[in-house]
This record gives sequence, C-alpha cells and structure tokens, in this order.
Amino acid sequence: MKELIEFAIDRPDEAMRQRVKEVWDGIAKPLNGMGQFEPIIAQIGAITGTADIDIYKKAVIVMCADNGIVEEQVSLFGYEMTAIIAGELGKGSTSVCKMARQVGADVIPVDIGIHQKEEIPGLIRHKVAHATKNFIKEPAMSEEEVRKAIEIGIAMVSDCKDKGYQLIATGELGMGNTTTSSAMAAALLQCKAEETTGTGAGLSREGLMHKSEVINKALEKYRFSKDETLRILASVGGLDIAGLVGVFIGGAVYHIPVIIDGVISAVAALTAERLVPGVKEYVVPSHLSREPAAKRILEELGVHPIIDAGLALGEGTGAVMMFSLLDIALSVYHSGATFGDLHLGS
Repeated sequence: MKELIEFAIDRPDEAMRQRVKEVWDGIAKPLNGMGQFEPIIAQIGAITGTADIDIYKKAVIVMCADNGIVEEQVSLFGYEMTAIIAGELGKGSTSVCKMARQVGADVIPVDIGIHQKEEIPGLIRHKVAHATKNFIKEPAMSEEEVRKAIEIGIAMVSDCKDKGYQLIATGELGMGNTTTSSAMAAALLQCKAEETTGTGAGLSREGLMHKSEVINKALEKYRFSKDETLRILASVGGLDIAGLVGVFIGGAVYHIPVIIDGVISAVAALTAERLVPGVKEYVVPSHLSREPAAKRILEELGVHPIIDAGLALGEGTGAVMMFSLLDIALSVYHSGATFGDLHLGS
C-alpha cells in the first residue's frame, strides 16, 4: 500500500489566490461582502491556476456500495434497497439526478461494491467486491480491496480531467454507510461511538443505541490508534468511502476542486488528508450534515460548511446544491463592476 499514498501534492498557487482576492476587492461591493464565497472562489483560482475562473462543466461522482455490517440490524433496509435506488440512479430519476439537471451538472454513478451480482444499467461497473464483510466478525476489506477502490477513485478524476470537467462533487449510495462512516469517525477522532453516531435513514432511539453499541464493540475489537488510517479504513470502512478517498486524492493530483457532501464524504476527505497530507487544500465544503460526526470532521479538516439546513438526503445532493451557489457567486466575481463604473457624484 505504501506506493499508493506517496503522491507529490503541490500546494495551490498562492499568488493566484491573492490575484483573485484583488479582483474581489476591486468589485463595487463592501470588502468581503460575499463572505465565505470570496475565499472559496480564491481557493478555486489557486487550485486551477487562473483568475479567469470557469466551473461551467461540473459533475458529481456517486460511489455505490453495500456494507456487510447491515447483518447486525444497524439499518432500516437491506442490500435490496441499494439495488433498487441504484437502478433509479442509473435511469436518472433520483434526487441528485434531478438537482444536477437543474444546475447543468452531470451525474457519474459508479458500482464499486453493490451486493447484487447483476449489472445495473446506467452505472459504471468498477465492482471491487459484492459488498464488504461484517466488520464485527472480520475486517470489512482486505488491503488489496482498499487499494483497488482508492485507485478507482483516482482514475475517475483523471478521466474527468481528460473530459474537461472543472469541478467535482462527491456522493455515495449504500445501506449501512452511516454506520461505517460513524465507526471511522470515532476511530479517526479517538472518541466514543455515541459522539459520532446518528440515526441515518431514520432509526428509532432503540435502533440508534444498538448502532452505537455495535460500533463500540468494533472499536474495542480493533483497538485503533489515531494514526492507523489505512487500518481503520480497511477494518470498519466501506468501498464507497475508499472510492471517495481516491476522488479526493485525485482532485489534489489533477488540480480539480472537489466538493465535500455529507458525513460519509467528509470522513473520506479526512481519510484522504491523513493518507496524503495536503489534500485538504483542494476540498471545498458544502453543507453541515445532521449526523453528529459531521461538524467534528469538518473542524478537523479546517473547513466551514456554507449550508446549514439539516440536510440528510445523501447521494451528493448537498454538494450539488453548492454548485448553484458557486455559480451565483461567480456572477458577481465576473461582473467587473467597480466603484469607478458607478459614476458616483462628488
């Protein structure tokens, strides 16, 4: 695995970041009047190496996979629900598809580990395994499976770069993935499951308690230290998370800004940063998921969510919402209107 994570990550262009800031400061508006959008647009300029920022061609990569931990009744639904929703995703009829069409973005759904053996029309098939294993009984993935999933994510970004995509959002689909992400968050942050675990797709209070108990049992079983990032991912993570880790690393390698979606995506971003320091300079926040781990993970990454609306829809929907907000912010940035243009009287 060592060769996988030895990437040379260049820092974003700080001179270009300053140039974008100067453009913002020259626009006829109060200084810093666009709030967090000004440094985010400057960050995109620094990543892409230009002050003439263009994010017209956008995509959301949705990693789809099942998780063996659903055997422990931590989810309201089983593997069959992933296949059903993935089928609708392939048809372009799920929430993220509708939202992406509205903002002119493309949806790129990837079967990286759905339990169903039959191919699902409309999904790119990069299946590493037919779901992960039950991490209470054994590690969720082998080192080889983790490596393959991360490489797939990196390759997806390389392909997007070749096709001219300028901004990527991250999404996921799969039963049990709020359990895997909560377990990873607890291990990465060295805290108890109760501090990172939420109700996912609508668990009852009793269901939430059981979910936390399962995660704590796993934490006791594996006894992770904070710096065992790869072991944490392989032991209690998911193929969707590993694939998204690759997407975030790929964004840094190929200088494409990548938007974090909810808690699962955020866990993947933190994992990528721990594996390849410097990746976080290439990630853009979107919203604050209502899952308990989300705020702590984003704080650990040093990013601040723009949208705080209690979103928990998944699929990359919150990240796609960020597309439209960035387009609106850029309409001001590209306006070119200065105070001098306003012909202010004396």
